Amino acid sequence: MDWLETFIDRIRGKELLIALGIVFLFYLISLFFTRLLLPRLLRRWAHGEDSASWMNSVRKPSHALFLLIGIYAALEFYVPSGWAHEPLLQKIVRSLAVFFASWALYNIAAVSSAVFQSIYRRLGKDESSMLIPFLSKVIRFLIGALALAAIATDWGFNVNGVVAGMGLGSLAVALAAKDTLSNVIGGIVIITEKPFSKGDWILTPSVEGFVEDITFRSSKIRTFADSVVTVPNATLASQPITNWSRMGKRRVTYTFGVALDTDPVALERAVSRIEMELRLNDEIHPDLVMVRFNEFMQGSLGIFIYFFTNTTVWVEHTRIRQDINFMILEVLASEGIKLAYPIQRVLLESEASERRFPVEAGL
Repeated sequence: MDWLETFIDRIRGKELLIALGIVFLFYLISLFFTRLLLPRLLRRWAHGEDSASWMNSVRKPSHALFLLIGIYAALEFYVPSGWAHEPLLQKIVRSLAVFFASWALYNIAAVSSAVFQSIYRRLGKDESSMLIPFLSKVIRFLIGALALAAIATDWGFNVNGVVAGMGLGSLAVALAAKDTLSNVIGGIVIITEKPFSKGDWILTPSVEGFVEDITFRSSKIRTFADSVVTVPNATLASQPITNWSRMGKRRVTYTFGVALDTDPVALERAVSRIEMELRLNDEIHPDLVMVRFNEFMQGSLGIFIYFFTNTTVWVEHTRIRQDINFMILEVLASEGIKLAYPIQRVLLESEASERRFPVEAGL
C-alpha cells in the first residue's frame, strides 16, 4: 500500500477534499439562490405564469455562474500560486463568466418581451405590443455583440477594426435605406404617441378613413369608397391628424332659410319650439343647443342651428340628423312657415320703358 500513500501525498488529498467541499458549497448556494431566494424576489414584480417565465430564464445561467465561481475558488485554493497555466485559467473563467451573464440577460430580454406583449394585449393595446418585440431584438443583439467583443478583447483580439467596419457599413446601409428607416422611426412615433389606434376614423391631408392595420413601415387606411390606402408612417407622422373617433360628442351646425314674407310672430314661435324639441331629445347633448334667427340673406331669412349629438358613430349620427330635420319640417308646417326657394325677377324691356317714361307710355 506504499504506492497508494505516495499517490495520495502527491495529489494532496486533504487539499483536494477541501477544494471539492468548496465546489459543493457553491453548488448548495446556487440551489438556495435559484430555488428559494430567486422565486421570492420575482414574485414581488410578477405573478403566475410571468413569474415562472422569468425564473426559468435565469435559473440555468445563475446555476452555471455559481458553479463556475466555486470551481475557480477551488482551483485557486488547490493549485499552487505561480502555476504556469494560471493566466490561461483566469481568461477561461472570465470568458465563461461573461458568457453566463450575457446568457442570463439575453433570456431576460426574450422573456420580458413575451410577458409585456401579453400584458399589453390583455389591456387591449395591440399597437404598443408590436414595439416590444422590436426593442427586445435590438437589446438581445446588443447583449450578444457586447459579450462577444468583451471575450475577444480578453483573448487579445483587436476589435477596433471590426467596430470601425461595422460603423462604415451601418452608415452605408442607413444612406441606402433612409426612407425605410424614416418609416420605421415614424412607426415607432405613431405606436408610442398613439395619435390613433386600429378601428379609428382619421382625417389627414392625404387620406380619410378607418385604420385597419399599423406596422413599423406603413399604416393601412380603409376609405369610405371601401378601398385600402397604404400610407408610409413617415408621411403620417409629419402630417396633422384629426381623429374623429376620439370625439366625446359630434357637432351639427347649419343654416337654412325661410321665406322673406314670413310672419315675425310665427317665426319666433317656430324658433322657440325647435330649440325646445332639441333640448328634450335624449340623443342631443344638453350643454349647448342654439337655434337663432341670425341673419337676413338674399331671398330668405336665415335660421342658425347648432347642437351636438351624444353618439359619435357616423351611421347613428346621420339618423339623428334626419330625425331632427323631419321635426323642423313639422314645426315649420304647423306654424305656416315655408322654406325659401330661389327667386329670380325678370324685368321685361317694355316694363322698363314704362317705368322710365310713364307719361309717354300713357299717351
